[in-house]
Amino acid sequence: MSALTQRVLDGDELAAARLMRLADDRVEGYDEHMRGIWPRTGNANIIGITGAPGAGKSTLTDALISEYRSKGKTVGIVAIDPSSPFSGGAILGDRIRMSGHSIDSNVFIRSVATRGHLGGLSVSAMDIAAIMDAMGKDVVIIETVGVGQDEVEIAAVADSCVVVTVPGMGDDIQAIKAGILEIADIFVVNKADREGVERTVKDLETMLTFTTTHNSKWIPPVMKTTAAEKTGIDSLYEKLEEHRGFVMAALKAEKQRARLLHAANGIIKERVFTELFQAVKLTEAISNAGNDPYLAVEELWRKHIKS
Repeated sequence: MSALTQRVLDGDELAAARLMRLADDRVEGYDEHMRGIWPRTGNANIIGITGAPGAGKSTLTDALISEYRSKGKTVGIVAIDPSSPFSGGAILGDRIRMSGHSIDSNVFIRSVATRGHLGGLSVSAMDIAAIMDAMGKDVVIIETVGVGQDEVEIAAVADSCVVVTVPGMGDDIQAIKAGILEIADIFVVNKADREGVERTVKDLETMLTFTTTHNSKWIPPVMKTTAAEKTGIDSLYEKLEEHRGFVMAALKAEKQRARLLHAANGIIKERVFTELFQAVKLTEAISNAGNDPYLAVEELWRKHIKS
């Protein structure tokens, strides 16, 4: 085990911040450090917050931080921001919204860029969540970027998945299209002071009758919150704790295995992609294929992958 990894396991936040940067940037040798991290994970309560842009995910996350801290729990936040089209870095909007917790030594907030990755999670987000878990955070909240229909990956990572919607945005219909209805452990109708909140709650509850069965061990509740005023956050906290108990009693090993499989799948994709692009010159390959991108990729695949 590396000295840096040991410092992270000892709770050194500076060491954790450094390893998160190495993992996020995929700096050569980062994986050697991570091999000492992953076997020490599985203790934190991993909560995923997802939903369409404008639903108030960051405000809800901020309110949840306050609620968990009031209960004496340490919190890590992985805030997945859109990437800058020029630098590839995170825009850092979520860290600005959560700046009120920046002086709390028991709250660690890390923004991560999507870097073009669809699915609601960046490639390195799981490593960063693992670091927070291994360093001893009680709760790790992963807030996805909010791209709508590509957010279902969070279900493979989180112990509890919260899907956030608001009245009047048609998110109930969108949820059916995206499959988000199936991944939610808890629905939150945020901005509940708006007109139409009861209709949105009723629509979601009606749709849940088509996706749950009498054998379902957990039926996703529909909660109402106004996160900006911290209304309903205490009830949401209680429901998250209830679901945490359900997971620990019946699904802990399954959830951890799903996280490990999802991480391994991402590592494989990264390595194949990296090895391929290190080995070829794509522009030259397209020219040699008569400007046919399909033929160029097929030739590259035969030469560098199938061989």
